[in-house]
Amino acid sequence: MDMGSDEQRPGARSRDERRAAAALDRLAALHPKLIDLGLERTFQLLTKLGNPHHDLPPAVHVAGTNGKGSVIALMRAMAEAAGLRVHVYSSPHLCRFNERIRLAGTLIGDGPLADLLEEVEQANGDTPVTFFEVTTAAAMLAFAREPADLLLLETGLGGTLDSTNVLDAPLATVITPIARDHEHFLGNDISEIARQKAGIMRSDSPCFVSHQQASAASAISTHAASIGTSLIMAGVDFDWQDLPDGRICLTRDGQTIPLPKPGLYGGHQRDNAALAATVMLHCLGQDRAKQMIAGIASADWPGRIQRLDEGELTALAPDCEIWLDGAHNAHGAQALAAALPHLVPGCWHVICGALNTRDPREFLAPLASLAQNVTCLAIPGQGASLSANELCSAAQDIGLEAQSAASLEAALTEAHNGARAPAPATPIIICGSLYLAGHVLSANKTPPV
Repeated sequence: MDMGSDEQRPGARSRDERRAAAALDRLAALHPKLIDLGLERTFQLLTKLGNPHHDLPPAVHVAGTNGKGSVIALMRAMAEAAGLRVHVYSSPHLCRFNERIRLAGTLIGDGPLADLLEEVEQANGDTPVTFFEVTTAAAMLAFAREPADLLLLETGLGGTLDSTNVLDAPLATVITPIARDHEHFLGNDISEIARQKAGIMRSDSPCFVSHQQASAASAISTHAASIGTSLIMAGVDFDWQDLPDGRICLTRDGQTIPLPKPGLYGGHQRDNAALAATVMLHCLGQDRAKQMIAGIASADWPGRIQRLDEGELTALAPDCEIWLDGAHNAHGAQALAAALPHLVPGCWHVICGALNTRDPREFLAPLASLAQNVTCLAIPGQGASLSANELCSAAQDIGLEAQSAASLEAALTEAHNGARAPAPATPIIICGSLYLAGHVLSANKTPPV
């Protein structure tokens, strides 16, 4: 039987999607290392492309360990609520590479993405360049060609040597909370990691800094002083308090400004909302302040304490609330553990997958007091994933009741079967990796849009 073209078959990839995927595969093969921090290759490639980074809209450049994406999502919601056209560059993606490049509010289409990647590939030739470097260059090209009022630019894992660190004079820079992560690239000393992240600062651009550990704050302040950057720091220049009705009261420049409850779940998002509001009010002014502030309530950031209300996976556990979070380090786990009791009080069933790049015990420990039990699985399609049995052993090492599952579907089915009695059903949190979060959203047929 003739099934027709790929474009006609349900679930088949379009010709443009296949073009983009093929280009990404070829570009990923240009460098033997996935990560090789440095700027020389990026500048060389940008030069070949006509230096698009000199033609970008006004940009806010964001670095940090945790919260970068959330702060950007909040700033985007604020700016768009005020009627601005906003570009966004973020990483990693959850389901499709297209999520990394948002042009004037819309994820880049497969055709334009394929065209960009092939253009960059042709300009680069066979020159060794990392995947992140070459895709960042493609994003810069896209942002330079499409008109917009604002660019929100997220670093990768670095700062000083991050491929995004090519702007001469951004509108502002932002540093979110710094914690130990990616130690094999950035080191395990908080002060040194903070100095690396602070490398995005520019002398003529103010830098907005979230609440930090003392050693990180000191390193950031020292670097700012050395290059003459104006710092606006949480707890010093701005702060926030809870209001009885669930809103936030931001204090800055001697003013008190009520902010709505953020559209993103978790107490840590109140810190992020205060930071985002301070940046946007400073950068965009007071003319549209009312509209901007209202936008905080509509912010959306998939895979971050996200409730799965419908989809193919949720049908496997219809009696349970299912939540998803991409937290993958101790700091993220602490924020998640603080948020869960406010979502559903009591114990949770934890479904977890994790990469082998960090100790899973550090991630699981903050969740121990909330976890009724833990179901462990390998992250599908990830060679760097811990096996289900390895993760299960780590959970048991810290006293958790844990078992392994062969698949996400099996884990959900087992969790549902164990949660039905007594009522109400035990809620489920799926966590441990952004890669797992992406797999969940794809399998649930609810990818980011």
